[in-house]
Amino acid sequence: MKFSMIYEAQIAETHREAEQQVFREMAEQCVQLDKSGFDGVWCVEHHGLTQYSHMSAPETFLAFVAGKTKTLEIGHGVVCLPPAMNHPIKVAERVAMLDILSNGRVNFGVGKGGSQQEAGAFGYQLSELQPLIDESMYLIPRLFTEEVVEHDGQYIKFPARPVHPKPLQDPHPRMYMACTRWEAVVTAGSRGLGALVMGFGGPDEIKTKSDAYRKAFAERKPEDQVGFRPTEHLSALCPAIVLRDRDKARRIGLRGQRFFAEALSHWYQGGPKPEVDDMSPEEHLAALDKVREHKFAKLGEDKIAYNPQAYGYLDDINDAYGTPEDCIRYVERLFEAGADEIMFLSQMGTVPHEAIMETIELIGSEVIPHFRGKKLRVAAAE
Repeated sequence: MKFSMIYEAQIAETHREAEQQVFREMAEQCVQLDKSGFDGVWCVEHHGLTQYSHMSAPETFLAFVAGKTKTLEIGHGVVCLPPAMNHPIKVAERVAMLDILSNGRVNFGVGKGGSQQEAGAFGYQLSELQPLIDESMYLIPRLFTEEVVEHDGQYIKFPARPVHPKPLQDPHPRMYMACTRWEAVVTAGSRGLGALVMGFGGPDEIKTKSDAYRKAFAERKPEDQVGFRPTEHLSALCPAIVLRDRDKARRIGLRGQRFFAEALSHWYQGGPKPEVDDMSPEEHLAALDKVREHKFAKLGEDKIAYNPQAYGYLDDINDAYGTPEDCIRYVERLFEAGADEIMFLSQMGTVPHEAIMETIELIGSEVIPHFRGKKLRVAAAE
């Protein structure tokens, strides 16, 4: 049972000063995650998706965070593997060095990126990327473990070369796969990889995906295993704003989710740019429903827009926007559905830094201890 937070580096105002402020705030939040007893942090990788994600160099951000924290696991969620974005030799070198300098805290997720906007910047067609990703995915564990590697593949070729350094974790860090499509969940299981799963659809969706993932993992063939460290682990995303004031938490959270959905719809489905105005929770839900009705905000097959019928019926709400008690109730449903890890998502474009910090502190002081059965000591600020 693990608890982490995932970062997109979403930005409502895109001028340089606002962009710089968001990265400084995220670094401060990660230090608080470490002090508050969270297990890990995950960072995505995206390119050219203004407002939706400015996390274009997660390896730099994660290295910075690793140097400021002590026990927080450092997660690539995920490294995009098209060779022109991230050549497999460079990926193996960077991940291994980060693993050494973080004292073995790296979790290594792999994927391809989610949009033609990104793929096209590096000369690819998104629809043609999967074979390249697969070749790189199977190759990188060899670079972690073999002294000299020569590769003459269909898409990647290089002569015999030593690759340094080797990671601290033996044989290599745990490997994960981004799973925004149904078939990806099955693929992750069949390849012995951990699954990073979106959770906007709620516990029922997580249950269905967990069942399929566990079955595929149990029935996997040795020749399909990626790497040398089978990892049966399903991480489920959980949108969360946790405050003492439930109405304020729901307003901030739903406003953030609206920004998330509209920014995603803009880049992935050609919708308008996201709105940043503030409204009541009911008005935000109506705006999310408009996205839902006309052009779903979708990441892969996962729908990010909200069903407004859920508002007011706590047991049906598919988020943790509310008090610590509300969060506990929803997280319990996710664990019961089969999640091994909760990836809280709070850093959505319009959510203020202060609300994220309070969310981290309350999850650390009340939610995590509830599930671990003991009171955690939160280190005093330095």
